[in-house]
Amino acid sequence: MSKTTESDSYYNNLENMSIHELLVNMNKEDKTVPLAVEKVIPQIEKLTEAITSAMQKGGRLFYIGAGTSGRLGIVDASECPPTYGIEHGRVIGLIAGGDEAIRKAVEFAEDDITQGWKDLEAHNINDKDVVVGIAASGSTPYVVGALKTCNEKNILTGCITCNAGSDVVKVSKFPIEVVVGAEFVTGSTRMKSGTAQKLVLNMLSTSVMIKLGRVKGNKMVDMQLSNNKLVDRGTKMVMKNTGLEDYEAAKALLLKEGSVRKATECFFNHEKHKK
Repeated sequence: MSKTTESDSYYNNLENMSIHELLVNMNKEDKTVPLAVEKVIPQIEKLTEAITSAMQKGGRLFYIGAGTSGRLGIVDASECPPTYGIEHGRVIGLIAGGDEAIRKAVEFAEDDITQGWKDLEAHNINDKDVVVGIAASGSTPYVVGALKTCNEKNILTGCITCNAGSDVVKVSKFPIEVVVGAEFVTGSTRMKSGTAQKLVLNMLSTSVMIKLGRVKGNKMVDMQLSNNKLVDRGTKMVMKNTGLEDYEAAKALLLKEGSVRKATECFFNHEKHKK
């Protein structure tokens, strides 16, 4: 198997390029990523359907990875509660080396083939859950070992990788193989591979949350009101949904109920009882 993420860059003598040339060529390579993602939409669809079904039955979604891949999973998982109001602990991101590795690389953490499963066990993983391994190279022992054990325990598995037919694919029931080709800087998978993984993660979690009823129309009606900007956005959504013209009244209702959805429902229930 040829590891396309490790293939020699299409460019050479990068140090001799002007800044303009560097930027233009990086952008040229980045443009190919969405096209590579487009080719595997059927794979993304299958995994999304599996995750949605599991979560509708009360299961959880785990992302597990190392380095950039692990950090991307943690970013996606951490954004689900504030964006969609889903309970903390329903989408969980794990990274080789633990929380310390989010900010600083932990040497050789990804090479431990048993630690991934131990990290999952710490969250009482069970056969209602889904585990998605994220590994650009497709060979990360931390991820491969975890998915292999998940299969043995009848836990649903998927992966996001940028090397077709890699080790992680072989231990995933629902693999996603986004082959982006050689990186601008040889082997620097935080570039095109990382972009591809982020795009796929966006598609997975957003589609799942919509199917779980966490979006109405095109609005984040369950978002957490964690700052003034979101309170203002939510207030305007309540005004639009209910017909209320008084900003302060809509804001007070929103803050009392805690979400756009609940504020809207409260308003119409009140109106119904008035009749």
